[in-house]
Amino acid sequence: MSAALVQALRDRLGAAQVLTEGDLSAWELDWRRRWRGRALAVARPGSTAEVAAVVQACAAFGVAIVPQGGNTGLVGGGVPSADGSQVLLSLQRLNRVRRIDAANLTMTVDAGCVLQTVQQAAAEHDLLFPLSLAAEGSCTIGGNLATNAGGTQVLRWGNARDLCLGLEVVTAQGDVWDGLSGLRKDNTGYDLRDLFIGSEGTLGIISRSPPPAPPPWPPARRWTTASRCWRARSPAWVRA
Repeated sequence: MSAALVQALRDRLGAAQVLTEGDLSAWELDWRRRWRGRALAVARPGSTAEVAAVVQACAAFGVAIVPQGGNTGLVGGGVPSADGSQVLLSLQRLNRVRRIDAANLTMTVDAGCVLQTVQQAAAEHDLLFPLSLAAEGSCTIGGNLATNAGGTQVLRWGNARDLCLGLEVVTAQGDVWDGLSGLRKDNTGYDLRDLFIGSEGTLGIISRSPPPAPPPWPPARRWTTASRCWRARSPAWVRA
């Protein structure tokens, strides 16, 4: 069965993006080198459709999936079990900044975007994405949202949940839920976004998101031109 699943994954992603041999410690060993697992295969999709294809194949074969972003977690949650029965789904190839809407102060980014890349993309448009933590040079926005990360500025700007306006998620059945809304006030239906944020991949795999912007700083801090100052101090909300 395992060989058939690996072949099915290669048919969907290409042989180069389904790894089963060689040194896989970049995915199978945690950041602190405390936990080492062994994956049945490391699948590296490059789009939401490919993530859905991997999930559908694993569901058909009854094989568990371990989603992984930057592999910077400290509790071993992104490491597969040691028995070689799980597929590790790496989101590192989903790494594009899709859109920056300066008028709405939002960005749409892939879940595999490194947090520092998101920060820099916002800064290039005179905006601020305020989520900041020690691993920002290697952690990914999808992992930040899946764990509802806080970071060093959490008291000012809130957790990752407070910096996200919408999500695109692949469910456990391999369906794609499109909740990529740039609205700050959206009272339609159930709040599925907040259900997926912090669920650590147990309910679905975040593939894309848009972040929003907190309120401007107090007027006393506005000592350059009003428009420039407000924009420079307005965080860009993420849509992952």
